[in-house]
Amino acid sequence: MKRMIRMILGAGLVLFGLLTFFILPGSILTIAIGLMLLSFDFPLARRWLKLSQRSMSHSARKLDSYLLARKHRRN
Repeated sequence: MKRMIRMILGAGLVLFGLLTFFILPGSILTIAIGLMLLSFDFPLARRWLKLSQRSMSHSARKLDSYLLARKHRRN
């Protein structure tokens, strides 16, 4: 029963996140939470979750370095 609820909730969150990706801010977190729920039961979802975590980490580092360089140019 828990597994079925986890699968339905995870799939629903991923679908909702994908449908609202370009409309609502923060929908990438909805996708990540859905993938996390699905990763308990599906190895493919676990790989997608790791890939998305790496991508988000990489983009956050890139944005930090861009903002830091912009701050230093201003001063």
